[in-house]
Amino acid sequence: MPFNTNDPQRKTWLPIPQNSDFPIQNIPFGVFLTRDDIITIGTRIGDHAIDLGALHQLGYFEGIPLTDDIFLQDTLNDFISDGKKTWRLVRNRISAIFEKNNPALRDNEAHRKIVLFTLDEIEMQLPVQIGDYTDFYSSKEHATNVGMMFRDPENALLPNWLHIPVGYHGRSSSIVASGTPIHRPLGQTMPAGASTPEFGPSKLVDFELEMAFITTDANNLGEPIPIADAEDYIFGLVLFNDWSARDMQKWEYVPLGPFLAKNFASSMSPWIVTLDALEPFRVESPKQNPTPLPYLQQEGKRSFDIHLEVDLTPENSTTTTITKSNFKYMYWTMAQQLTHHTSNGCSVNSGDMMGSGTISGPTPDSYGSMLELAWQGTKPLQLNDGNERKSIQNGDTVTIRGFCDNGGSRIGFGEVTTKLLPPFTEFKDS
Repeated sequence: MPFNTNDPQRKTWLPIPQNSDFPIQNIPFGVFLTRDDIITIGTRIGDHAIDLGALHQLGYFEGIPLTDDIFLQDTLNDFISDGKKTWRLVRNRISAIFEKNNPALRDNEAHRKIVLFTLDEIEMQLPVQIGDYTDFYSSKEHATNVGMMFRDPENALLPNWLHIPVGYHGRSSSIVASGTPIHRPLGQTMPAGASTPEFGPSKLVDFELEMAFITTDANNLGEPIPIADAEDYIFGLVLFNDWSARDMQKWEYVPLGPFLAKNFASSMSPWIVTLDALEPFRVESPKQNPTPLPYLQQEGKRSFDIHLEVDLTPENSTTTTITKSNFKYMYWTMAQQLTHHTSNGCSVNSGDMMGSGTISGPTPDSYGSMLELAWQGTKPLQLNDGNERKSIQNGDTVTIRGFCDNGGSRIGFGEVTTKLLPPFTEFKDS
């Protein structure tokens, strides 16, 4: 099936701001609350949100095998379950409806009033019901930096890291949509020089610059997914901030890995950008040495050139861009992550989320966490307002943006923005 949506010459009759993340070539999917307090599945072109439920009811998807209520739900899970063929048919049809010379909707004022919303008329929701969430640890630069800080600098990577995509199972209940503020977590820490732990607010809250992919129903229990087929089960990607409490994590992670330091909150961008939309931006992934075992060996370009930026804005102050990185730095690809995840027969369902792990580049200005940017607090980060940061403070807002741009076309993800609030409550000694 052709990628009609990817033609860089295609124009739309909707106005598109310059350097928009959402040209007609993008056509992401999300869920939003309309001005009439109705939740619907939609897409976005430029600065307009499009009600796909209304489009379907008005007959614009005629000929595509869709159930009557497929876009009238409050999550994308069922649509994602329909598989890649359906996703492509729907995106191609949307592209055709909004193509510059198609008068069907363009010249129907009554239908346009039903279907189109400006962004100030909607409220974005979490786009999927996330049944399971796995977080990987797949940036070689990040893993090396952490290993240098906390272990032997000469042997920063643990022996397994270059052989398997390391990961752990996170907590889906605390994943929130962009714009949802989070609270500083409470937990146990072991202060420097102390012999017993204490309980209280984390003193070292950190962001983690990540992306995450959303899966469709991929396999039955016991059935591995071959690496050649893995991308067929990936619906699309979002920006992802996997918040961390570094002092809690240092105390609790041995022997079973991350727990309360990682499950208090994670933030995702609301629009899911499909792999089809990202096709023009494929690049080679980093050379892997040693060569992975046969089941993880891949062919072709399996990474994507996605520019990533992180802003930090203290309360009532100016914004500082604190890092610029790129998704293409990831050592282990999404295909390898999903293949390894299912190599033992683990089943994957529609709406499951897989986090990339912190994305760090090769230079200090491309590191993907405050832990690295401030190098464990020894090199405080200077902000534009004259203040400095070793970690995220109460009132700080962290914003992650991501986009692809090859000079001929641009596809973006919008942003995921989150404000850190004080602890919800503080426990008092009885």
